[in-house]
Amino acid sequence: MLRNDYPGQVCSIAKSLEVVGERWSLLIVRDVMNGQRRFGELQRSLGVARNVLSARLQRLVEEDILERRAYQSGPERFEYFLTEKGLDLWPALVALQGWGDRHSTGPAGPPMLIVHKGCGGAVSDRGTCESCGEVLNARDAKALPGPGVGAEELAPALATAASSSDC
Repeated sequence: MLRNDYPGQVCSIAKSLEVVGERWSLLIVRDVMNGQRRFGELQRSLGVARNVLSARLQRLVEEDILERRAYQSGPERFEYFLTEKGLDLWPALVALQGWGDRHSTGPAGPPMLIVHKGCGGAVSDRGTCESCGEVLNARDAKALPGPGVGAEELAPALATAASSSDC
């Protein structure tokens, strides 16, 4: 098993990777940010094994990135919401998406767009609205399916975008 710590590294990037650098962690944060809050929704969206998803969710809760809230009893079921610490990951996710769009996007274009809720303008990889110039945070923006999303992903992406509210 690979280690998830970086002994001897006196570096904030290494410390951050100890918390969110495991495979799936940032994708879970992305999906919760985009309105997928229940275990089954996350598992279907990501295609990750249930035991792996459970472990990652538990770790993100322990690290105060996600908050777990019961929505049903008998059997007890939970939804996951981003904490302020989790919302602070938004600039990093926007920057990673921008990097991926520049270096990995197919000819159809990016699969996801981030737009300013206030004016509908595109959000730059620096978290600024390209239309009005406002510096944004996670609550000021929303994700929409982009031109590069495939037909099989379009319906779930539209459903998620329509249901996305607060983080």
